[in-house]
Amino acid sequence: MARQNTVFKEAYNRYAVALRTDTALPSEPEIAAQLGVSRSTARAILTRLSEEGIIRWNKRQKTVLRQPTDRDLFPSEETDSLHDIIERSFMQRILSDDAAPGMQINELELAREIGTGTTSVREFLIRFSRFGLIEKRPNSHWTLKGFTREFALELADVREMFELHSAAEFGRLPRDNQAWTDLATMREEHLAMLADINQRFKDFSVLDERFHLLIHRASKNRFIADFYDAIAIIFHYHYQWNKTAARERNERAIHEHLDYIAALESGDQAAIEKACRVHLRSARQTLLQSLPQIATESV
Repeated sequence: MARQNTVFKEAYNRYAVALRTDTALPSEPEIAAQLGVSRSTARAILTRLSEEGIIRWNKRQKTVLRQPTDRDLFPSEETDSLHDIIERSFMQRILSDDAAPGMQINELELAREIGTGTTSVREFLIRFSRFGLIEKRPNSHWTLKGFTREFALELADVREMFELHSAAEFGRLPRDNQAWTDLATMREEHLAMLADINQRFKDFSVLDERFHLLIHRASKNRFIADFYDAIAIIFHYHYQWNKTAARERNERAIHEHLDYIAALESGDQAAIEKACRVHLRSARQTLLQSLPQIATESV
């Protein structure tokens, strides 16, 4: 229900801001297709717009009465992008205790669970499938191939190549670049989390993803940005595979991030490479140790 509510709010905001006074609205199926959501979600959007006096809904006729204001919209903290919602639901499925190689993933079932249309789910699965973790089957079915040790090692290798390059480029940015201000803000967020680590250690995966994304943006390489987006999904969620010693593991990673930030701020390329390699080596070990299928194998 929570996921469906988030999909509704995000889609409602997207649709509301595009409305123009005195225009006629299309049918529910057309609105659902336009927003990439289910018909029931489209109907809920129209119902709220009508209740708020934004549209007049008389059977098949739907007319915009006024422009929505900021007060008509859901606050940003209550919404996520549709891509993020699908990603989160998908990863929760393949990281569940019941997930195992050969597990079937049904597009329609996943779409119903999220409260969105199958097209959006299918697009996400097709994009994710190029990494070999899932495989397409007939009749809108997909098969989980399993997150093997070899897959994890290959993923870590690619990540290291990308990040070493991106970190070096970050260190060369002009000092008036916005990235330096963002990095300083990121340092303060790490320090704040460290000061309250007992209560906030579970929040680290989100901070980790944002930190590494900031570094990769410095590369200005469209291929790195595209591939890292998918790689980050795995590294963002790998902390949830094994919660053993999660607090200690995340605290250590925060300290490594702070050393990494200090190296970036120094502009010393040798220091940047060293800090980057130290952290990525730890991330590789954590990833391998976090996977149930390979937990008993040696790193």
